[in-house]
Amino acid sequence: MMTAGANKAEGHLYVHVPFCRTICGYCDFCRVVYRRETAEQWLHALQFELNHRDDIPAVPETIYIGGGTPTSLDADLFARLLELTGTYAKECTEYTVEVNPETLDETKAALLRKAGVNRVSMGFQSSDPKELAFMNRHHTLDTVRRAAQMLRDNGIDNLSLDLIYGLPGQDAASLDRSIADALSIQPKHMSLYSLTIEENSIFGKKGVEPCDEELEADLYELVCARMQEAGFERYEIANFARYGYYSRHNTAYWEYRDFCGVSAGASGKSGHMRYDVERSLAAYLKNPLARTEIPLSVEDVCFETVMMSLRMKKGLKRSLFLERTGRNLDDIYGNVIRELCMQGLLMDDGERIFCTERGASLLNDVLESFLP
Repeated sequence: MMTAGANKAEGHLYVHVPFCRTICGYCDFCRVVYRRETAEQWLHALQFELNHRDDIPAVPETIYIGGGTPTSLDADLFARLLELTGTYAKECTEYTVEVNPETLDETKAALLRKAGVNRVSMGFQSSDPKELAFMNRHHTLDTVRRAAQMLRDNGIDNLSLDLIYGLPGQDAASLDRSIADALSIQPKHMSLYSLTIEENSIFGKKGVEPCDEELEADLYELVCARMQEAGFERYEIANFARYGYYSRHNTAYWEYRDFCGVSAGASGKSGHMRYDVERSLAAYLKNPLARTEIPLSVEDVCFETVMMSLRMKKGLKRSLFLERTGRNLDDIYGNVIRELCMQGLLMDDGERIFCTERGASLLNDVLESFLP
């Protein structure tokens, strides 16, 4: 996808696809049940937004198409989506599309290859049939294996799998089996998330309770141990990768870089301003340029730079903090850093601060210390 002599790629583009064939119990993202007529209207609105916004990077370094479920679109509409975003992909070093194994087929896999997509994030979640049914997922382990083979047959080997732990009734043995099954598919990257009950999700509306905090901590230790044994590095609090296969797009978020969000339900950041594109799909179709802008104070930027960076194993460079905020890290947080180092939760090598293993497991407590 690289073109000799062209402008250097910079910036990061996220495109949200607000459709799913079925709605998962844990999901609180902008999503509606797929209807072809609505999807056609959405593509027209998306094209209008792409044509009329002046803040979209012409040559982004990374593109990420998420959702929702991009592969819920019919094949011809999926091809149209990839045509629209492909305009920006000439210099793209990492071009990711989220895939549901239930809705990937040979035609869509070939379309991904033709568009130059070089990374796929697939919703695996669990290999336990009862857990999948509880989440309203309809695939099986074999479904995921077939989908992964379709992608590899089309030259896409950079595969990331998502897995959720902390489900009601889940124990260490069940999670261990799911991790082993996921690893048997030979992904390059895995994202393992603890179940969070969002208020507007189906689970939230049904009053589903999260698992006990002590059990959640034990399951996280199991996740870290199993992934390390398999040769994966935990480079972010919930993300594990083979060497050289970190998510460049998500790393841009964690390094608190600017990024552009497009389509209903997307968010973006530009300097000291964050924005949310209209979340209501009906409202977005009427005005694809509608968005809410949230100014960020210097205090906001300082805290969020720390909050995002400490999620990563490499932590926060003092030089990056100065670049993002215009402030000196130690002038603002020197006392906090020294106290957390004394508690064994942070390490400070002079160039950067980063969480210890214990600090990573207590990240929320660490971050609370940085709050004003």
